[in-house]
Amino acid sequence: MKTGDATQFLKRILKIKRMERGKLTVIGQGPSGPYYKLQCWENGRNFSRYIHRDQVPAVKEALEGYRLFRQLTDQYAQSIIDRTRAELAGESKKRRRLSRNRSGRRKRKPGK
Repeated sequence: MKTGDATQFLKRILKIKRMERGKLTVIGQGPSGPYYKLQCWENGRNFSRYIHRDQVPAVKEALEGYRLFRQLTDQYAQSIIDRTRAELAGESKKRRRLSRNRSGRRKRKPGK
């Protein structure tokens, strides 16, 4: 992975303006439209709050922002892991070459 690839993930993360965890569900239908609830886990507890129908588009945008954040951070982490593994594999190959050159084996004397 190139350094530019990592910065692209970070630039995209910085563009996310709103985030919210959870799931938005319709809990009922009233005379003026549906009622909404946002449900998520916070501090080990299930947390619910009611969302006014006027706020639903903004909450959906925030939920999408969090989904994108998670996706980008997972991709960023995987790219760093891949780079680390490639570097470690390269170092391992270097060590093997060096150890073969320094094996300490004596050359055979001619005549024996």
